[in-house]
Order: sequence, then structure tokens, then C-alpha cells
Amino acid sequence: MASGSSLLEEELSCPVCSEIFRDPVLLSCSHSFCKACLQQYWDEKGSRECPVCRRRSSKAQPACNLSLRNTCEAFLKERSQRAKAGSEVLCSLHSEKLKLFCLEDQTPICLVCQTSEKHESHKLRPVQEAAGTCKEKLRTALAPLQEKLKAFNAVKQICDQTAEHIKSQAQHTERQIKMEFEKLQQFLKDEEAARITALREEEEQKSQMMKKKIEKMTEEISSLSEQIRALEQELGAEDLSFLQCTLGDPEKVSGALVDVAKHLGNLKYRVWEKMLGTVQYTPVTLDPNTVHPKLSLSEDLTSMRYSGERQQVPNNPERFDGWLCVLGSEGFSSGRHCWDVEVGGDEWWVVGVVKESFSRKGHVDPSPAGGVWGIERYSSGIYAATTSPLTDLTVLRDLQRIRVQLDWDRGEVSFSDPSDNTPLYTFKHSFTERLFPFFGTLGTVRIGPLKVSVSVK
Repeated sequence: MASGSSLLEEELSCPVCSEIFRDPVLLSCSHSFCKACLQQYWDEKGSRECPVCRRRSSKAQPACNLSLRNTCEAFLKERSQRAKAGSEVLCSLHSEKLKLFCLEDQTPICLVCQTSEKHESHKLRPVQEAAGTCKEKLRTALAPLQEKLKAFNAVKQICDQTAEHIKSQAQHTERQIKMEFEKLQQFLKDEEAARITALREEEEQKSQMMKKKIEKMTEEISSLSEQIRALEQELGAEDLSFLQCTLGDPEKVSGALVDVAKHLGNLKYRVWEKMLGTVQYTPVTLDPNTVHPKLSLSEDLTSMRYSGERQQVPNNPERFDGWLCVLGSEGFSSGRHCWDVEVGGDEWWVVGVVKESFSRKGHVDPSPAGGVWGIERYSSGIYAATTSPLTDLTVLRDLQRIRVQLDWDRGEVSFSDPSDNTPLYTFKHSFTERLFPFFGTLGTVRIGPLKVSVSVK
């Protein structure tokens, strides 16, 4: 079993150099080190962190641990005296054993010092008791710091995950952008090839037509030349039969040129007009930063489905973690807006709008009082408006599509069946903040595309 002196020496040893503290400094995490050892460690690491707990120090020059320095100096003096005299360290003033610890001066003293004028009114404790009390205070101060360290480590872990997710998001989004532009580029290449092919076909057709005309004209010219020679020979003859000429006039060449206007006229507009048939426009785009981890979004962010498997995504403040929902990427604070939602299936779903300050975490209040205006279908087949209490809806057939119409200025959110414009329910409320479309499901929902048209004025 280690002696009291050995235990005290361990307590007074620097964790870096394992020697008795020299000019000790105290970090905010309650760990102490030799000033020189700490500075050397910081220089080597390139950052101001604690060598023991790795917590970063906010101070470039930590405060001196006066109490620990005095204790170390007293211990070294005591050890020196024992080495010289073979006994315990003695008071430098009275050559007496240091048995007491002055709480005011934070230094060990002897019994003679206790009676001196300097320590006359000071509070004193036995050295061992004072050491135990000091250790207990350090342990008490260390506990909340250790808890805070855990909290910081947990937040740092979330930040690390978020940083990785940001990188993954950017890479995935870049791939999608490139794919979409490759599709557009391929469309333009195909359209270019088709139009050049049409031009060359017309060129070939009209070139063949002109070739036939040239051949016919060549034959007629040859025939006419023969007749001229024959006539020249008969000029002196008395027979006038040569005056009867049956050869007609040559045909005029019309419509033989390439129809350039057909190929170049409004070329960009015609291509753009045709391109509209290959693209879709949806009035609402889903926001992947808000989607519940068990929901998966399509690549074009227009539909979502319940996967049942929790995806590895950051638990950022915007993300739902209790309600199986996702928000639209754009909020509305004025005007009229409309979108259709395909909700076919027998599973639970809910669609509508929520206010911007609506809580995304844990249990939510799916009612106007909580900032939700919507309708939902339960797995039992019952439809209801999200009032408090719920308002059952009378529906004659299973709904496949829901139309949501928001008039923010008039304070109305209405729902209908777009197949026959049957009204389902209308909320009336004086809105005071931005509203976002929201969607939840245990199956699949999809934002319906709008028909895109071109008009020329």
C-alpha cells in the first residue's frame, strides 16, 4: 500500500511530465498542468486543448493555480528537508512540522505560525483534511463540466454528421442537375438532327425533281435542235409542211427552291414549344430537409413514400421526427395558391397547410390551434378535417386526388375532389404568418403536375 507521501506526490504530479508541478496553471475544465508543459503541448498540437479531456481552452494564458503552487512548493520544501535531515519538511521560519493549512493564504503552516500575528484570525485546517476538502471541491466542480463536455461532444457529433450530409447532398444534387441538363441537351441534339434530316430530305427531293426537269429539258433541246437542222435543210424547198411546228413552249421552273423559311422561321420558339411536351411543372416542390427519416422522396421532389426504414439524415431543427410528414419548399404569406395531391390507396394520409412556427419535433397538435389546417384519411376509410375535435367528412367514393386551395388574404383553406369539383371542407382563419404546404402518409402521395401551355400575344 502506498504511503501518504507517495499518494500526495501523485496528486501533485503534472499529467504531462509526471513531475511535481512547476508554476502550475488551471484550465477551465479544472485540470492543472505545468505552464511550460502545457505551452509545449499546445505548440505541438497546434490548438489550445486540455491534454486530459481535450476540451478547448478559451484563454491563451490560463490563470496560475496559486493554491496548487503553494502546496507543491511546501511539498518540495518538505521533501528537501527530509532528504537533508531524514525527517519531514519543516517550516522555513520556525523549523517546525507543517501540520496546518491556512485557508486565507492557501498555504501550509506550522503550529508556531498559527500563533503568529500573520495568521492570528485566519481559518486553519489540518493539512490532510484541507487536501481532502480541496479534492472533493475539485470533484464536485468536475462533475458538471464532464456533463457539459458530453453535451458538447453530442452536438459536435451532430455537426460532423450534418457536414457529411451537406457534402452528400451537394454531390447528389450536382449529379441530378447534370442528368437533367443531359436530357435537355439530348433533346436539342435529337431535334437538331431531325430538322437537318428534314432539310436534307427536301434538298434530295427537290434536287431529284430538278434533275428530271434538266433531263427532260435536255431531251427537248436535242429534239428542237434536230428540227432546226431539218428546217434549215428545207428552207429552199417549195413544200411548206415544215411550217407546221408542234413543239410547245418550255415549262417554267416554280417551287423548286428549298423552303428556307419553313426550316428557320421561329426556329427557337418552335423547338421550345415542342420541348414543353417533354417537361412537367408542379406548383409545389417537396423540401428534403424537412422530411421524416422514414419517408423517401422521389428524385424530382414531387412524390414521397413510406419506406419503414430510418434513413441516416441529420436531426436538424427543420426536420419532422415524430409526425410522418414533409413540407413544401416554398411558403406563402399572401395571394391565392392551388395544388393537387394524388392520394390513392388504403393507407393513412394527411394533406393541408401548416404555419411556419409549427413544431416539427415529437408530439404535435394537428389542429388549427396548433397551426394545422388539413384533411386526412384513416386506414379504416374514414375521412376527417383536422379540427379539434375532428370533423368527419361525407365522401361518396374513395378519394384518389385532393385539390388544396389557399387564399391567404381572405383567410381560407379549402379542399375539394378535382374529378368533379365536389367541395370537401373549408377552414376560415385570420393568418398572421407564412404557411407551408404539408403532406403525410403511410403509403405514397404525389404532387399533381399542371398543364403547361404557350400563348402568343
